[in-house]
Order: sequence, then structure tokens, then C-alpha cells
Amino acid sequence: MQSSLPHDRPVLDIDPFSDEAVDHPIELDRAIRAAGDVVWVPRYGFWVTGRDAVIREVFNDWQRFSSAYGTGLTNVLRDEPWRKPSRILEADPPVHTPNRRVLARVLSIAAMRKLAEDFRIIAEAMVDRLVEQRRFDIASDLAFAFPFKVLPEAVGLQPEGRHHLMPYSELNFNAMGPKNERYLAARRIVEEQGTFEYVAAQMAEENLIEGGFGSQIYAAAHAGEITHEDAGMLVRAFISAGIDTTVFGIGNTLMALIERPDQWDILRADPSLARQAFDEGLRFMAPSPVIGRTTPAATELAGVAIGAEEKVLMWLAAANRDPARWDRPDDYDIRRKTVGHLAFGTGIHACVGQMVARLEAETVLAALARKVRRIELTGAPERVYINWLRGYHAIPVEVTPA
Repeated sequence: MQSSLPHDRPVLDIDPFSDEAVDHPIELDRAIRAAGDVVWVPRYGFWVTGRDAVIREVFNDWQRFSSAYGTGLTNVLRDEPWRKPSRILEADPPVHTPNRRVLARVLSIAAMRKLAEDFRIIAEAMVDRLVEQRRFDIASDLAFAFPFKVLPEAVGLQPEGRHHLMPYSELNFNAMGPKNERYLAARRIVEEQGTFEYVAAQMAEENLIEGGFGSQIYAAAHAGEITHEDAGMLVRAFISAGIDTTVFGIGNTLMALIERPDQWDILRADPSLARQAFDEGLRFMAPSPVIGRTTPAATELAGVAIGAEEKVLMWLAAANRDPARWDRPDDYDIRRKTVGHLAFGTGIHACVGQMVARLEAETVLAALARKVRRIELTGAPERVYINWLRGYHAIPVEVTPA
């Protein structure tokens, strides 16, 4: 809903979801950041900000900037969404609070410690096979293959039907943007493949493997902490948003390291820097570059009047290179202290699964660093064209064993 308030809107005439924007992400981020603290994008009718300080204000004030209207372009309270809104991502307190508490406990530091050794064994075996091949696609054969194996098993998803996970996730992230051809194509795929039916079945308690994150979530429902319906919705969150972002985050980090052999050498010399390398990769090229909020009532942001029920998109990728926040923002520096980057958000809606993503990335990057002396491209990387994500479908490489 556009406001009728009589004020002049600072305008930025761009299409951030075009192929050109995907092909030139850093230029897009600079344009958003340079346009002002907060500007109106008339093509789609939303506000956008790429400034670190402004984004923190939005994240930290959920009463003025709500998630309950949807975190993409669709106002899910007024317009029919493509699926039932999330009870954690697209909810504010009090609905958000118990669901967040349960997920935070299930994904605690203690839970990650239990997974770490299993992840390490799988990563070592996967890297060993690839190093033996020498030439492979590090995007699909490692950055994708590792999370695609370990996360569904940690959740307790049945082995059958896991091929549905990526199409469903791609639809999720395309649906957060405009209803363009990318969205329509992604929707056709999941409808033709029966993916909606698969997801509905996987959300059910009786179909989950005992001992995984999913059964632990349902245990909280049995204890009365959340409803059984909400438990199913929390399991769905892993299906819709738990893989793509990690896959592309690892891939983007690998691209940064491949293009900078000196940084790879630093990681090789000290594989314990793997988590730091990943966090700098997230800052340098956030796999999910944008997240939205909606104003329940008219308000002001950075001196600009914003009407009721207007979307404010926080361009996290632009803020993560904001020179007001970061020294040498366009340099990938594995030794940088990356505390405070916004790729996982901040505030009450900060990504609750970030420790899982970090564990996955740290494990696979460290395994690679221990076994590979050099990684070289053997062809042109292929970007993904998904409305709400950045990353690579293909990164063909040849490796030299350590």
C-alpha cells in the first residue's frame, strides 16, 4: 500500500531483480548505498536502504518495522502468499517468541558440538574423493553436496524425495521477490514434480527420523511449549531456507579464495581460520543480499517520512561494504574481524540457524585447506538467477593436492 502523505520521496530508478543486476552485484550495491539513507524504488513500490546504521535501526525496532507482513515484497496479511507464512521468519512477538526459543535450544552450541565430528568425517571423505579426481565442479560437488547431505540428516528427513529440497527452496527465494518469470518457472517445476506434497509429508511428525532436529521440535510441542502446527512449520523452515543460503555462502567464499591465492595460502597455513574465512565471505558477498520489513503505521526513517504498510528492503550486501562501517570494504581479508556483518541479520530476528551454517562451512573449508595446495578455475563460473539469492551453480576447478 502506497502512502498518500504529501512529501517528496527520494527516488532510485533501478530494477534490482534484473539479469543485469545479478551480473553486476557490486555495482548494484554501490548504487543503492550511494543513493541515500533510504530511497523509494518506483518500479516495485518499496523503500530500500544499503546503509549499515539505518539497517540496524530497522532490525532493532520490530514494532515500527514488522516481519509479520512478510519479509519479501508480498504483503502476506493483505495478499494471498504462495504458502502459509512462517511462524518464525514472518512473525513478531508474541507469536515469534516461543518458536524462536525452541529453535534456539534445538540449534544450541551444545547441539553443534554433537554434530561436529560426524560433519568432519563426511567432509574429509567427500574432499578426499574430489582431490583424487583433481578436476570437478566445486560449487555442485562440494559447496552444494556437503550441506545437501548433512543438513537433511541432522533434521531427520527421510532419504526418499530429497531431490525436492532445492526446487522448493528456490521457489521460496524467488517468491520473496517480484512475481516475474523466475518465480513462475520455479513454481511450475514444484507443481509438476509434486514438491508441495513432499514438503507437507516431511513436516509431519510420523515421517521424521527419531533423534533429529525435527523430532526435538515436536518434543517441544508435546511439552506444550508450541503447538503441533507450529512444530510442523518450524520443520518446514529447514526445508525452505536451510540449504540454499549455506550452499551459496560456501560457494561465494570459495570463489573469493580461488581468486586470491594469497588468502588461500593463509587458510592453508592455518585451517582453524576456516570459520573466519566464511564470515568474511558472507560480508564480502552475502548469499541472501536483502530482507524486508513493513511499517504497521506511518513513521520516519533517517529523516524520510514513510507511510503505513510500506515495504522497507534492507540491502544487506550493500551495508556489508559500507565504508562508514568497514575499513577497505571491497577487500576480502581472511584476517579481518568480521563481528557485526549483517548477512545473518541482527536483533530478535537474527538467523537462528547461523551456527549450523557456520559449522557446515567451517568443516568443509578446513577439510579442503588441509588437503589442497592450489585451486584453479578451468572454466567460467555460472551465477544463479534467483530473485533473493546470490551465488554460483557451477565453479569448474582443478586442484593440486597438498
